[in-house]
Amino acid sequence: MPVITVSGPSGGGAREVGQLVATRLGLDYVDHEILAQAAQTLGVSVDAVEHHDERTASFGERLSLLLRNFLERSATAGATDPMMGTSGLEMLLARTYSEAAALPDASAQEPDEGTYIRTITAVIRGLAERGNIVILGRGSQAILRDWPDSLHVLVTAPFQRRVEHVAQREGVSPEEAAKSVHDNDRGRHAFHRKFLKVEADDPCLYDLVVQTRRLSHDDAAELVVAATRRLGGVRS
Repeated sequence: MPVITVSGPSGGGAREVGQLVATRLGLDYVDHEILAQAAQTLGVSVDAVEHHDERTASFGERLSLLLRNFLERSATAGATDPMMGTSGLEMLLARTYSEAAALPDASAQEPDEGTYIRTITAVIRGLAERGNIVILGRGSQAILRDWPDSLHVLVTAPFQRRVEHVAQREGVSPEEAAKSVHDNDRGRHAFHRKFLKVEADDPCLYDLVVQTRRLSHDDAAELVVAATRRLGGVRS
């Protein structure tokens, strides 16, 4: 049951490569937007989820069930954090790297950094326990560093190449793209240093580092697929 984490700076192609890998290997794919969407539907979908067999339920239903179980365990443990409700969990999971890195040490109104990292760690480990998944970012390469049957991939590219990719993908000017990439880079590095005490692009965190300056997203995805099969995670 392979667990593949795909990480990388904005515009480097991590999202695109992760999605391609999931499709080619028949694995589930999750990023922070999908997690936030699953949390948003918790209040209305739980009855439907509980009546589905996990083996046949859609990934969205299984993800919602995982998040609901997390909330229930937190309540049973007597958690009183303000973010431990359905709407609060959605807000927490939707935070960008920069927003997460700006969380206070302790606050009665906002989730503190301890609440945030405990939640993210629990959710990512819960996903890994189910296996057969590609997880994009959110420190998953560090949280699951020693996880069995895991493959950790860094997808990156030079700054200017990433700016060009973001400008094309989002239809913005090069100047706007450069600012977006710079801000995202700063937030991503701050997130990893604050919560995980690691450098986001430390090659020792990864089993495979892929440079997309010359390789297409398809080529990069094929390398990840080959590495996964080489490690015995899936059959050819």
